[in-house]
Amino acid sequence: MSNTPCPCGSDQLLASCCGRYHAGIPAPSAEALMRSRYSAYALGLIDYLVRSTLAAQQAGLDRDAILAWSLGSTWLGLEVEEAQLIEGEPQHAYVTFTAHWRDESGTHNHRERSAFVCNNGHWYFIDPTVELKLGRNDTCPCASGLKFKKCCASYF
Repeated sequence: MSNTPCPCGSDQLLASCCGRYHAGIPAPSAEALMRSRYSAYALGLIDYLVRSTLAAQQAGLDRDAILAWSLGSTWLGLEVEEAQLIEGEPQHAYVTFTAHWRDESGTHNHRERSAFVCNNGHWYFIDPTVELKLGRNDTCPCASGLKFKKCCASYF
């Protein structure tokens, strides 16, 4: 791992880039977390992908589908277009990126604007494919202590 280029395209070695976050060091920004998640897909690190998703959504993830996509694809590159930090407590961010991969059906590109939230110094991906059954006045699933409508509601 120490001499392997990082799959996220940073031109750094994996050990000094995303590998640190995979090993447990909190990603310092939403962009760093997003890059480390792309690298985790490229490396088949499904536990990391689950762990870096909002805790309230983790049980709703389809681990088998994530594993199949991760291992059944050749990851070709990542382009980060924009990282937008949204001030407030807790901090939120959007990262717009395009991921490139190849699988048995051909070469693909996926452009996405992902939402993230920071809680106690840890950034988490807010997965738009995992439905949460919450009312606007329920406590936010990011553990901020705020009502959902005053926190993450607009990111789902």
